[in-house]
Amino acid sequence: MTDTPTPSTEKGFGYDGWLVIAVMLSLISILAAVVGIGFAVRAVKDSDGAPASVGSSGSKTYEIELGDLYVKPSSIEVAAGSEVIVKVTNKGAMQHDLKLNGDKGTELIDPGGSQTVSLGTIDAAAQAWCTVPGHKAAGMILDIKVAGGGAGSDSAATATGSTSDAAGAKIDFSASPPADFKPYDPLLQPAPNGREHTLTLHATEKEMEIAPGVTQQLWTFNDMVPGPILRGHVGDIFTVTLVNDGKMGHSLDFHASKVAWNDEMRTIQPGESLVYQFEAKHAGAFMYHCGTAPALHHIGNGMFGAIIIDPPNLAPVDHEFVFVQSEFYTGPQGEPGDLTKMQHEAWDAVVFNGYVNQYQHHPIRVEPGQRVRAWVVDAGPSENSSFHIVGTIFDTVFKEGTYLLQPDARQGGSQALDLQPAQGGFVEFTLDEAGLYPMVTHKFANVGKGAMGFFQAGEVDMTGIGGH
Repeated sequence: MTDTPTPSTEKGFGYDGWLVIAVMLSLISILAAVVGIGFAVRAVKDSDGAPASVGSSGSKTYEIELGDLYVKPSSIEVAAGSEVIVKVTNKGAMQHDLKLNGDKGTELIDPGGSQTVSLGTIDAAAQAWCTVPGHKAAGMILDIKVAGGGAGSDSAATATGSTSDAAGAKIDFSASPPADFKPYDPLLQPAPNGREHTLTLHATEKEMEIAPGVTQQLWTFNDMVPGPILRGHVGDIFTVTLVNDGKMGHSLDFHASKVAWNDEMRTIQPGESLVYQFEAKHAGAFMYHCGTAPALHHIGNGMFGAIIIDPPNLAPVDHEFVFVQSEFYTGPQGEPGDLTKMQHEAWDAVVFNGYVNQYQHHPIRVEPGQRVRAWVVDAGPSENSSFHIVGTIFDTVFKEGTYLLQPDARQGGSQALDLQPAQGGFVEFTLDEAGLYPMVTHKFANVGKGAMGFFQAGEVDMTGIGGH
């Protein structure tokens, strides 16, 4: 026979007392578990939701994703004095890295790859960014905030959030180039014989002079800005080998081609090469350029050129010249152009064939009465062109693959060839008298910024224009 428990009247808890204690202990266990889960959640998430893990030494590992052109998450919050470890995965189509203050961090990571590195102990707000030129300015920045740091973290990030020197190298538009300066040869050679054209373009990064005394690290094809001028006929086959001799990814985009963007136009890394083959199916004055992101930076830094595909039955002339208009957005002396300026269309110079006012100092010589054809391509990347020659009238205008004006009984004349970025064409004219004929873009705000040159018809006194 089992005794039925009864409430104790002796000193002690009795049955009911022990039941209360058991319930309380259970509640305490549940609370501890909930609190533990909360701590665990906080331990594996930073303020932006970045996965992380806590090591025994107080280190923390954050998973960071790099893409074209972003860092995800864009900021993390860390405890002051903690070691920050990052597992960085590149989900973009080009190489990227992530370095604290641009110094300590991963090596270049190939697309699809990942690296885990320690950024060291973080005591104050800082930044890490991709050091590939132009990528930081394009937004590939990780803000590292310190818990409890308040506005200090954000202000530090803002202070270092751009690579741009707002001023950049200063251009003196009244200065003359050195005596040994050689201008970009504007003479356009006839299309080569044969229907197949094979050539090699080398992508390079080179410090070059863009105005008297002003140098920039330009990104080029064959150490030229603009790159080599190509020419052919409708139906010709071009086989172009791009060799990347630079220190960053580059690519090639021929506007005269009809090929898949993800094939011939793909970015190749330093030391790699790519064969780009196409048939020229349409006539026109086309641009070619590097299309690697940010394409704005690569074009704005010099990676462009022109390819001329002659329209059928192109009439003979005495002289043919080619002019590629573009802009410069100066960075500090000897450094790449300023991407932030490019994004805001704040150019420092507008030029023909890559140098400020070069045909003012070296006018283009022809003779009175000779027939001249001037091909023009606006490479931009952002400004338009109104190509004009003071003192003459164009009797032929060919723009974007078709004739807008040709000599006929109407005796029509044109005063300017208007082009938006990536458009091209040609004009034909004669210079009736001996003398000087200014060549400008009739957007006159840009004439004083380097878009100025001269045609010289016959023997002329060059005093007063700085010509050689």
